[in-house]
Amino acid sequence: MSSRIGVAVMGAALFLYIAVAARLAVMFFQVGSPVSIGMGVALIVIAPIGAWALVRELVFGFAADRLGRVLDGEGGMPEAPAELTPSGRLRREDVEPLVARYTAAAQDDDGDWRARYRLGVVQDAAGRRKDARGSIREAIRLARIRP
Repeated sequence: MSSRIGVAVMGAALFLYIAVAARLAVMFFQVGSPVSIGMGVALIVIAPIGAWALVRELVFGFAADRLGRVLDGEGGMPEAPAELTPSGRLRREDVEPLVARYTAAAQDDDGDWRARYRLGVVQDAAGRRKDARGSIREAIRLARIRP
């Protein structure tokens, strides 16, 4: 629930930023000098880019959460090893075999979003955030094609 509150706060902050940026852009345009007009244009361009990035991350987060709940409800989430580091990450000696196992499972069935999502969860636990996001994005894409 706290993540949803965080999302609401970030959305509200973005809305406030866009409103302030628009007001500042109008003020810069009213000055009329080339530098102020350039700054006004920059404010008008940057705000929608920020909104696009936030919306993109929200769509990813909600889709990943939905797939995670479905997979957890089916009992298909990966089992955590008995020992983790204090931060909740996998121990170094457990990382490679576990990632290799789930990578092989994901490659065996290219069209299975569940295998791809499990791989993403394991990669995230191993500290490979970029790979994990890629795997979960692929799982979301596959779930849209074949639920």
